Amino acid sequence: MSQGVREGRRWTEEHLSQLPWYESCPDTVDSIVLTVSELLTNAHLHARSDAQLVLTWDSRCVHVTVHDDTSGRPPKQRAESTAATSGRGIAIVDALADSWETHEQQHGKAVTACFTPELPESAQS
Repeated sequence: MSQGVREGRRWTEEHLSQLPWYESCPDTVDSIVLTVSELLTNAHLHARSDAQLVLTWDSRCVHVTVHDDTSGRPPKQRAESTAATSGRGIAIVDALADSWETHEQQHGKAVTACFTPELPESAQS
C-alpha cells in the first residue's frame, strides 16, 4: 500500500464495516485498525519499503497481513522505556492481537496478526 498509513487505516475501516459483527465489536475494530497502523509504519520506517496490506476474514478470525519487500529481518520487541519516543509498535501488536507471527518471504517478510471478535450470543448461532 503505497498510499501510506492513513490510507491503510481508512481502507481497513471501510472493509471491516462490511462484516456482520462490525457494530457489536468496536474494541476489536479499534485494535485491528491500530495494528494496521503500527505494521504499516514499521514497514515504512524499518524496512524502508512500501507495504502490501491484506485482510482476511475466515468466519472466526480476522487476519491482518502486512508484507514488505526489502527486509527479511523479523520485527523485534524492544525493552520498555519511558523515555523512548518510538519503538513500541510490536509491543502494541502483541498486546492487541490474539496472536501474531512473521514469515520470511523470497523478498522481504510478512507479519500476520489475528483477531477473534467476541461475538454476542445472538450472532453466534
